[in-house]
Amino acid sequence: MYTLLLAIIYLAFISLGLPDSLLGSGWPVMQQELAVPISYAGIVTMIISAGTVCSSLLSDRLTKRLGAHTVTAASVLMTAAALFGFSTANAFWMLCLWAIPYGLGAGAVDAALNNYVALHYTSRHMSWLHCFWGVGTIASPYIMSRALATTGWQSGYRAVSAIQLVIGLVLLFSRPLWKGRRQDAKEERQGKPLGLANALRIRGVPQLLLGFFGYCAAESTVMLWASSYLVRTRQSTETRAAAFASLFFIGITAGRFLSGLIADKWGDRLLIRTGTGIIAAGVLCLLLPIPGEGAALTALLLLGLGCAPIYPSIIHSTPASFGAENSQAIIGIQMASAYVGSTLMPPVFGLIANHISIGLMPVYIGALFLLMIIMTEWSSRAAAARA
Repeated sequence: MYTLLLAIIYLAFISLGLPDSLLGSGWPVMQQELAVPISYAGIVTMIISAGTVCSSLLSDRLTKRLGAHTVTAASVLMTAAALFGFSTANAFWMLCLWAIPYGLGAGAVDAALNNYVALHYTSRHMSWLHCFWGVGTIASPYIMSRALATTGWQSGYRAVSAIQLVIGLVLLFSRPLWKGRRQDAKEERQGKPLGLANALRIRGVPQLLLGFFGYCAAESTVMLWASSYLVRTRQSTETRAAAFASLFFIGITAGRFLSGLIADKWGDRLLIRTGTGIIAAGVLCLLLPIPGEGAALTALLLLGLGCAPIYPSIIHSTPASFGAENSQAIIGIQMASAYVGSTLMPPVFGLIANHISIGLMPVYIGALFLLMIIMTEWSSRAAAARA
């Protein structure tokens, strides 16, 4: 029973990653077909992220009322419907409309699953589960690349929607497995919701939120603009760029598998610091004045490897740092902070790309990663002092 439930949670993490890399992979073509400026991708991500912020902030209440299983299954099915809606869009406003249910579904499942795993599984499992998120993000650019080479970007969205639907139905019919862990269900529904104001009063939480903001802003900027960066600065074709952008996600996935092997021995803090060092190498590689695709592709792989342990390690350390009784609320707010970064910062870079140069992407993401490491170190020390 335990093993089967863990396998289903792995499947749910694939569903989290599947949609995340679709827009960035397909946007160089979608932008031309819909006849909108390149920066309009930022508008779509802003709407998606606004929905995730709302549902993440409500995740504590939803999970305590409905349970992690119901929230997860309903959210995945909602994103499947939204992705099918994307595939029917023949005007930009339709993308914006379908971005609303997509965002609402993504935020709820993200917060509920991450807290469930942080409470009930080891750091090793957290890394490997997020590795399966990477499997989803790797698959999507290849699906989109194939679609662009044959029928068009719409079929790429339609294919991912079908996969999401199957995963959502598996989750829906797995209820007996979740109910079997009665103690888990009882614990997740105990107590009153903490609330945003009370969470922010906990020492170290505001700094943690800023650090998570910086990390997810940088990660989402790379996810959204990597293909366009390769096309505009490294002379890649649209089809090659869509496929090459998956190197970032390959790095994340491989890195999370490897970090899972050492996570319990190294601990969350050391994994975050190691990842930051690898990210610095990736940013430096992008800044080097080397023409062609080679250096940029190496940099994308390094950035993915460096990002790999950071997200799962920050999430997994939350119950230990701030108390298991507060973790659902704080992780929900972490998700909201992450999506605020995803909402605001990629569109800001879109404006920079439009009015200055898309070649500034390495400087931009470097500054965001610097914010992340400063704030997470500050939060870690504040939490230790609080204990």
